[in-house]
Amino acid sequence: MTSTLLMPRGYHRRTTAVPSATAAGSTAPTRILDLTHPRVRAAVAALGAPPSTGPTQQMPGTGPTEQTPPTVAALRRAHRWIAGAVRPVYSVDEGRPVSEVLRTGRGSCSQRMAVLEAVARSWGVPTRVRGLVVDGRFWYPRFPRLRAVVPAEVVLAWPEFRLPERTPDDGPWLPVSALFADGRTAARTGGPFTNSGPETLFEALSRTAVDWDGTASAACPGTGPCDLSAQVRADLGHFDSRDALFARHGQTLCPAARLLAEPLLSRRAAGH
Repeated sequence: MTSTLLMPRGYHRRTTAVPSATAAGSTAPTRILDLTHPRVRAAVAALGAPPSTGPTQQMPGTGPTEQTPPTVAALRRAHRWIAGAVRPVYSVDEGRPVSEVLRTGRGSCSQRMAVLEAVARSWGVPTRVRGLVVDGRFWYPRFPRLRAVVPAEVVLAWPEFRLPERTPDDGPWLPVSALFADGRTAARTGGPFTNSGPETLFEALSRTAVDWDGTASAACPGTGPCDLSAQVRADLGHFDSRDALFARHGQTLCPAARLLAEPLLSRRAAGH
């Protein structure tokens, strides 16, 4: 049982998906991705040199033929830094600026994805998001005693990065789910993502496939939770920024629900 009482009214989330060709992405700051804020600039500076467009790099643990493009290597470095610097909590305010997430040192899975997007844009790497409406029951394992108030639908902003090293056959955009994809299988890295315990989607990216389209059968044999396509209620298409996605389709919770829930959930560590 899920709830619709806490969801915003007036948004139609089953409209035809926005074609990817209409979302060119950007490196510009937005209200959420506030790149020019001193706190964001300091975080980017702490990460070291931005990616170059030089030769691919050999990454530790990869085979002799598995080379990592420099932009991918830099984004992986940023992902690892964010995973250590921003503690995972159950925040519900999708509109929180990245600078605020860095100030508190805690954020939801989605908010930490936004930090990664902000870092990428600061490095000159264009980003965009794919909007997905995910079945609220996917979050039941995290709230076993609160299922009656879990929203029926969760609006998820899934980042993509435009990489100069991508070939025409691959297409220019790399989904965040493919950031650590080379040579990786769920079996080798400890199993698929189950949305339970302290691990969030953000951490899971570095060790297993997170697949919303049902194309991960090779990495995750069978019908385990590695293939999350059954959880997707609607594909809203691509947007130039997460700001644009939420402006058009709203956040998961209505403003009043966010106001009441945020002070409690934003201090609760994921998995507790």
